[in-house]
Amino acid sequence: MKKLFLFLMLTVASMSAFAADASVEAYMVDDQQVEQLIAQSEDISLSVVQNDMLQNQSAMTAMTAAPAQVKANKEFVPALLLNLFLGGLGIHRLYLGTKPLTWIGYILTCGGIFGVVPLVDLIVLIINNDNLSPYIDNPKFFMWAK
Repeated sequence: MKKLFLFLMLTVASMSAFAADASVEAYMVDDQQVEQLIAQSEDISLSVVQNDMLQNQSAMTAMTAAPAQVKANKEFVPALLLNLFLGGLGIHRLYLGTKPLTWIGYILTCGGIFGVVPLVDLIVLIINNDNLSPYIDNPKFFMWAK
């Protein structure tokens, strides 16, 4: 059985080798066509690229202004609900834009010093529900501390 399988594999391999030899001619590169394409091509210098960058400067300023819009879109209700249900994990701080090290600190301190920090965060969020800007992107572990 092994000999028959080996014979079939060799037969298939040799047939595919012959088929490959027949198709090689279809993939020949014509050097004259390549040279003609190169001669007809357009040279793009660094000055052209710099001019394009200057023309697209308004698009780049719009991209840099995007984080300010994201900061303004933080709302009270999602922050409150995240604090209420996932406060011990610091997910509300992640929503408000705090760096990952801060909300990882919530996890490592057993839910923000055994749940005390998220409880105070909840109270602070409820009291200051009209203005969340001091708490957005706040890097401090205690977000209410000044």
